[in-house]
Formats: sequence, structure tokens, C-alpha cells
Amino acid sequence: MPAEFYEHDVEVDLDDKKKLSDFLDATVNKHKSNIESIDLTYIFCSDEYLININTKFLDHDTYTDIITFDLSEDEAHLMSEIYISAERVAENAENFGNSFLNELHRVIFHGALHLCGFKDKTEEEAAIMRKMEEHCLAEYFKHED
Repeated sequence: MPAEFYEHDVEVDLDDKKKLSDFLDATVNKHKSNIESIDLTYIFCSDEYLININTKFLDHDTYTDIITFDLSEDEAHLMSEIYISAERVAENAENFGNSFLNELHRVIFHGALHLCGFKDKTEEEAAIMRKMEEHCLAEYFKHED
């Protein structure tokens, strides 16, 4: 099933959703064996909406750019909801000197990589995650020069 992209209380101009969905499927299939179906749902939202989710479901009273919920009932059928704060993405893009679209794609890939088993709690895990994000960005945008 193709990835689905929704806007809750923000507008996000995301080009070529089919290309992105196909890339996400390929990324997940590369890192997880025996996947029969992939159902990724991305919801772009505001800081306020995401902090409410973060507080209610994770007991974290902090802003974040992404929350990934793995809703899979078994390993063969990956199902998730991935919430992304467009406001955090915009601020991070400015802080790191990236374009909004580059940072948005980094966070989109970050969520999919979490579902593939990559973590970012330790410095070593975070370094590996960053390397994987950079790889995804390079692969995804390699023909757009």
C-alpha cells in the first residue's frame, strides 16, 4: 500500500508523493526481511498538536519534530502512524542551514528508519541514524540536480 500523507492543521507542499512512497517502501524492504505489506501514514501537524500527542501518549512534555507509532500486529505487516511537526522542521532547517524540503525529507526518512529498527538514544545510535538519513537523502535526491 502506498504511503499516505495528511495535513492536520498545517499546509506542507510535498512534491511527487508517489516517488516518495515508492522510495519509503524500498527503504523498508531493504532493511526488514519478510515484509508482506507496508502501511505508512504520515500526518503533518503543528507544534501544539504534536506536543499534545507527546504528552498524552509518551508522557513527554517537550516539543519534538517527529513521533513514530508502530501499530503493527505482526512482523509481516508493517503499520504505522508518523506525526511530524512542520513548525519544528522549519525551525530545525533554519538552525542547521538546510532547506525546509531537505529537512522535511530527513524527518520523513527518520520515521521510516525507526520502523526498520534504527534507534537514536545513544551517541553511537544517533551517529548511525544520521548516516542512514544522509544516505536516504542522497539516494532520493540524486537525480534532481
